Amino acid sequence: MSKKREIPVFAHPLIETHCHLDYLEGERLEAALQAAHAARVERIITIAVSPDNLDKVMALAQQYPQVWGTQGIHPHDANDYSDTVDAQIRVNALHEKILAIGEIGLDYHYDYSDRAKQRDAFERQLQIAVDLALPIVVHTRESDDDMEAILRNFVGQMPKRGVIHSFTSGQALAEYCLGEGFCLGFNGISTFKAADNVREIIAITPVEQILFETDAPYLTPIPYRGHKNEPKYLPFIAEHVALVKNVPLETLLPQVWKNSVDLFFAGA
Repeated sequence: MSKKREIPVFAHPLIETHCHLDYLEGERLEAALQAAHAARVERIITIAVSPDNLDKVMALAQQYPQVWGTQGIHPHDANDYSDTVDAQIRVNALHEKILAIGEIGLDYHYDYSDRAKQRDAFERQLQIAVDLALPIVVHTRESDDDMEAILRNFVGQMPKRGVIHSFTSGQALAEYCLGEGFCLGFNGISTFKAADNVREIIAITPVEQILFETDAPYLTPIPYRGHKNEPKYLPFIAEHVALVKNVPLETLLPQVWKNSVDLFFAGA
């Protein structure tokens, strides 16, 4: 476990673009939100992943003024995608505090859902994003070729692009997505000693296409690895991205704030 230090507090606020607040409950949730506020994390997007948490995410977004949400089914739960779920996403996504369709995509590492069903659920949810003119929050793991092929079929119809979250894929997919105007989301993985591949992608990603996220309660950044992750740790990720990019925080933070607002909050 890494040596601890205090969470830095920057002059410029931050936006947490990807976490899972519904995994917290009661006093722990309240404490996490207060700690995030103290760390100047002023807006938080909590992400839907399964049929049984679509309404939970909606409720959190409605309950807390600093919280917004998404609607979507993660590839791990693609076996449970149905017409009923599709209709629920479409209705919920009309709410003013729902900003995107996600977390959607492909995961060929765990294969918790059949790959054909993953592709079908992904394509159906991409169509929802097209129909509702919403950005997408994409999960992709060990599925680069199919991910690019499916995105190619939809990208021309999408008024807004989205973010490839927790980017750990190859350079070819990164270059394709960046070329099509997607943002890439970077989290605590970027601080891990073995994550040179992620730092190589950060290095080639324009600052205009970078987003910060924690993916809390997972992927806690150094120096708090081993603890449950929370949005309050977002400043460590910002620091590390600035170091990899060799860009002053005073330059990077306003730009990443703008990226987040332009993608998710413009018109919200």
